Amino acid sequence: MDRIVIIGAGQGGLQAAINLRMEGFAGSIVLIGAEEQLPYQRPPLSKAYLKDGDALKLQLRPATFFERKDITLHTGVHVDRIDRANRLVWAGKTSFAYDHLILATGTRNLRPAIPGIHHALDLRTLTDAQVLREVLKTPCRTVVIGGGFIGLEFAAVARSLGHDVCVAEAAPRLMSRAVSPEMSERFLKKHREMGTIIHLGNPVCSVTDEGIVLADGSALAGDVVLLAAGVTPNIELAAAAGLQVDNGVVVNEYLLTNDDSISAMGDCAVFPNPATGLPVRLECVQAATDHAKSIASRLVGNNMIPYTAVPWFWSDQADWKLQIAGLSSPKDDSVVREDGTVLRFADGNLSAVETINNARTHLQARKILAGDGVTREELAAVNDDIAAL
Repeated sequence: MDRIVIIGAGQGGLQAAINLRMEGFAGSIVLIGAEEQLPYQRPPLSKAYLKDGDALKLQLRPATFFERKDITLHTGVHVDRIDRANRLVWAGKTSFAYDHLILATGTRNLRPAIPGIHHALDLRTLTDAQVLREVLKTPCRTVVIGGGFIGLEFAAVARSLGHDVCVAEAAPRLMSRAVSPEMSERFLKKHREMGTIIHLGNPVCSVTDEGIVLADGSALAGDVVLLAAGVTPNIELAAAAGLQVDNGVVVNEYLLTNDDSISAMGDCAVFPNPATGLPVRLECVQAATDHAKSIASRLVGNNMIPYTAVPWFWSDQADWKLQIAGLSSPKDDSVVREDGTVLRFADGNLSAVETINNARTHLQARKILAGDGVTREELAAVNDDIAAL
C-alpha cells in the first residue's frame, strides 16, 4: 500500500494522518479539507474562543508540521465524488489516486424546515464562532434553539459576559440524548440559577427578526438567535459511491465499509457498539481520535483487531465540567451517589458513569468499563464505590 487519501481535515482526519506516520507508514498521505484554515479544534469554539478570540490556540499543528511529516494537505477543497472502480477521489478536475481511502467527513448542523430559520446563526466552524464573538461584544438578547451540549455551553458563556439568554428545547429535558434525567435536572437548576431562562417541551415553530415563536404561541425576544438543535452526518459522497449508509457511513468492527479499500471514522461513521453489538454513531472528538488510531494500526500493521474503545464525552458549562464514561440509553436505570455521580445500568450491568468536576471517578469508570464490566449487585456490595473495584 503506497497511497492513502483522507477526506476530512478535522481533528479525526488529522489524527489518522499523524497515527499513520507514527505507525511507520512511509507512503503518500493526502489530507483534504473543505475549510480554508489549517486543521483546528472545534470544542473550544463554543467556550474559550468566544471569550479570548485566540484562533492560534485552536490550531492543532503548524504548517511546518505537514512539511516535516510529508503529509500533503489541501485546504479549501470540496470533494465531488469517489470513483471506486479506479480508486480515485475527484475534486473538480483534480483527481487523487488512493490505495486506501479514509472518510472523515464529519457532520453539519441540522437546519429544520421552519419559517425564518435563515435568521438563525450556526456554531459549527471557526467562521461561525467569529461571527458570534463579534455579536457578543455588545449587550444583546440571545435566544438559543436547542438544549444540548453546544447550546448550553454557548448559553453559559453568553451569561458570563452579561447577556440576557433564553434557551428553547423541544424535548422535555436538557441534554436528553446524552445524560440521565437526574443529571438533566441538575444542569437545569444550574443554568436557571445563572439567570438563563429555559423553556422545555415547547418546540420552535418560527424564527423572526425579533426572536422566535414557540409552538404554544409565546414569543421570545432576541437580537441574535443561535441554532444548536443537532447535527446530521455528511454521507452524500459515500452514498453516491454506493457505500452502505444508514444515519452515517456503515462500517464493521474494523471500521471498514462494504468496500475493503475504504474506511470511515468519527462523527460520520456508524459502527457496532463494542458493549452491545448494536449500531451507534458518536459525535465526539475522542471517538474520532480512537477511530484514527485503530485504522492506522490496521493499515500499517495489518492488525485485524476489532475496535473496542470505551466512549467518553465531556462538556464545560460555566464552572462545571460534565464527564461521561460509557454509553447509556434513555431507558437505562440510574443510581445517584451522595457526591452527585450518576451510575447508569442496562439490564443490571453498568453502562455509563456521569460526573461533575470529578476527574478521578471518571477515569476509574473508564477503566472499569474497559474491562469485563460490573453488575449492579457488585457495585451495591461496595456501596457504589467504583474505586473499590
